[in-house]
Amino acid sequence: MSAPPAETAPWAAADPYTAALRTGTGPLFLRRTDGWLLPLDVERWCARADAVDRDVLDRCEGPVLDVGCGPGRLVAELAARGRTALGIDVSSTAVERTTRLGGPALHRSVFDPLPGEGRWRTVLLMDGNVGIGGDPYALLRRAAELLAPDGLLIAETAPVDVDERAEVEVTDTPGRAPGRPFPWARLGTPALLRYANEAGLRPTAQWEAGGRSFVALRARTAHTSADTPNRAAVISSQWPRNTSAERPVARA
Repeated sequence: MSAPPAETAPWAAADPYTAALRTGTGPLFLRRTDGWLLPLDVERWCARADAVDRDVLDRCEGPVLDVGCGPGRLVAELAARGRTALGIDVSSTAVERTTRLGGPALHRSVFDPLPGEGRWRTVLLMDGNVGIGGDPYALLRRAAELLAPDGLLIAETAPVDVDERAEVEVTDTPGRAPGRPFPWARLGTPALLRYANEAGLRPTAQWEAGGRSFVALRARTAHTSADTPNRAAVISSQWPRNTSAERPVARA
């Protein structure tokens, strides 16, 4: 599946973003072209996984793909638990930081060819990454393609009821935006559920914690019983064996 035209380079090339990841500090904002600012929580992204993050990771099943892994706190936490995980990000600085923390990561867009397509048991869209590409339907369809049959998508939504697509820029100064605009989206839970239904994903849980909102969804497509063992064999040949216990996702 090809990438939406402006998903990859603008965010990755934004100097304030690179600088913030290297220092672990803000301020950093997404600036809409009309001047509206969305603060980005760089300090939390660059810290260790917190209690809210760890609860999300407790819900993950099998091999985990973290889309837009940023500085890598979630992939590093999964790796520390002995879990099979991979982060992908369009920022080379983010990927470098993730690998330094001990988490495997690739410099890729979610719309690029990826390892294990159709075999990931869990895909994560955290920290506003439901906005990637500015087209929620296309992103969720891509997530569904990456998931194994009945695989789990966990997405973090805006803590307000919003369904917005806009051109944004990354800036560290409210009055200045150095990069060219690129498409982004903000979705609250109701909007995400609408797009998910269209993308063939069914909701299984919703929750709030620490002022953050989350949705868990399942891929609807199922393979035949004859196909399933073959796919399982491919996973086991590509990834280290995972023996950690997993907690089922609570049903809504």
